[in-house]
Amino acid sequence: MNILLVGSGGREHALAWKILQSPLCNQLYVAPGNAGISQIAECVDIAVDQIESLVDFAKTQKIDFVIVGPEIPLVLGLADRLRALGIVTFGPSKEAAQLEGSKGFTKDLCRKYNIPTAAYERFTDIAAAHKYIDQMGAPIVIKADGLAAGKGVVVAMTVDEAKAAVHDMLSGNLFGNSGASVVIEEFLDGEEVSYFALCDGKNLLPLTSAQDHKRVGDNDTGPNTGGMGAYSPARLNDDALNQRILKEILEPTVTAMITEGTPFQGVLYAGLMVKDGAPKLIEYNARFGDPECQCLMLRWRSDLVDVLYQCAQGNLKDAQVDWSPDPSLCVVMAAKGYPGDYQKGTFIRGLDRADACENVRIFHAGTAQSGDEIISHGGRVLGVCATGTNVTEARSAAYGAVDLIDWPEGFCRRDIAWRAVESVSGSSSK
Repeated sequence: MNILLVGSGGREHALAWKILQSPLCNQLYVAPGNAGISQIAECVDIAVDQIESLVDFAKTQKIDFVIVGPEIPLVLGLADRLRALGIVTFGPSKEAAQLEGSKGFTKDLCRKYNIPTAAYERFTDIAAAHKYIDQMGAPIVIKADGLAAGKGVVVAMTVDEAKAAVHDMLSGNLFGNSGASVVIEEFLDGEEVSYFALCDGKNLLPLTSAQDHKRVGDNDTGPNTGGMGAYSPARLNDDALNQRILKEILEPTVTAMITEGTPFQGVLYAGLMVKDGAPKLIEYNARFGDPECQCLMLRWRSDLVDVLYQCAQGNLKDAQVDWSPDPSLCVVMAAKGYPGDYQKGTFIRGLDRADACENVRIFHAGTAQSGDEIISHGGRVLGVCATGTNVTEARSAAYGAVDLIDWPEGFCRRDIAWRAVESVSGSSSK
């Protein structure tokens, strides 16, 4: 098949790497791709939000299968446009992508269908939101309703902080239209787990779990980001928890979406809070996570193209995925200043040396080419990934590779998978 992969991040580099291992792949195009992807596939200079240009390219190049990586083109309806032309597409419709595109939509769905989630209310008025915050107290969580690149969540530890976040979002200062409506919800105590499944509109294929690290700093300090690292499987992952996630959250969601007339096809990524073995839904993403996808692809043994194509065709009933038992880990290297202002165009050296380390693979995210050199071109720039017989081994390999990369303008968290490492070692070292 001629395949078009849409996206430019570390997730798409990992997907491209795995797609190219499939005998079903004849030609792979990636729009727009990045410097790392260009080393293995043909990149096309079309941005992810240029829906008409993407559709035209798929038509003219006789693309057989489109895999949509990021959330923006899904929310803009790319999958609908392609399917209307008879092009098989992996990814939900515009209506179904509301599961990620609107936090309010998802919270209302949970309330209507009794899916466990945090108590919440929705607001467009600052005064009404402030009154609710006064009633609820702190800590409390403020979320922009729309897409905000993983940064539209404020965990406010004081009432004043919560009110300031509401004001910034509803006044349009922070996220524009994405923050024109906010969801205010109770603060959930516990441990976060990401769980992934594929859905073909009716059938659910459970995949595996990961644990993301959203805060920018070590020990989970600082503002939220798009994700500073992850490992898979999550340390809380066991059969009992998986069954509860499926029976109480994922399966009711699939049924609810069918009932609402918006059946979901693509990746169901449930961000969960787990306490005493009980999962509650924090939010849904409608695509593979980033950096979780990098971890998943390193453990995925099956033919990725075959499984995703079956999903897009509604044929998941008998599909299976074979997983490596070895855990994987991803450390995100970001430009100093991220998630705030950061410098672009800084030189990154030593990548070949780092990538040559045993059990290590580096996926590019915000990179570009300048002559023969790789330069930074985004906030999150590299995903330095590794596998090992246990999480500690994988982490040591990943950080060993990080230390070989010469990029003074970059930084990373040094404690990815600290909960898993502590639970195994029983020590407090990170």
